[in-house]
Amino acid sequence: MLNAIRKSLPAPINYVVRLFQTSAPVATERFVHKRIPADDEGVQGEKIIDLDNQLKLKQNIFPTADSDNLLFNGVPYKDLPVCNVRVSHNNTIFTVTDAAGVVKLIKSCGMEGFKNTKKGTNIAAQTTAISIATRAIERGIKTVRVKVKGLGPGRLSAVKGLQMGGLEIISVTDNTPVSWNPPRPRKARRL
Repeated sequence: MLNAIRKSLPAPINYVVRLFQTSAPVATERFVHKRIPADDEGVQGEKIIDLDNQLKLKQNIFPTADSDNLLFNGVPYKDLPVCNVRVSHNNTIFTVTDAAGVVKLIKSCGMEGFKNTKKGTNIAAQTTAISIATRAIERGIKTVRVKVKGLGPGRLSAVKGLQMGGLEIISVTDNTPVSWNPPRPRKARRL
């Protein structure tokens, strides 16, 4: 009889109580910076990732022996046009060549109308990249490989500008020359 009455009653409502604190917690012990932490201390939020499985998921991230023959819009990778970007502190120069290296288009920030120190800015590089991308599309070039050379403020914005101009970028290669025997540094300043 008692079980029949319990079944006819509505289910009890469960309330979820959340506690939150409005003031900063007060430290109970002083922080000692010389104390060496335990091995497992401070790693509660770290995630363990199996790198081998992640790399298997992204097999095409690294080039292989037959990467040159992969087709992009019906064109093998080795036959794609190349957009060379020469970035310096004073200017950014773009050249679009075919796969053999014959120059088809050339444009620089100075040719675009930027003068003096404005030629070396990232805004100048981006606008020049957009203009050369539109001219390349007019000539029928849609997909390109990009080779960036040099250190300057317009490195990233040049590649962004090529994308914004409508070109499909397949790969970005850094061709910055690295000197393994650099010039001798200046002598130390006497104080």
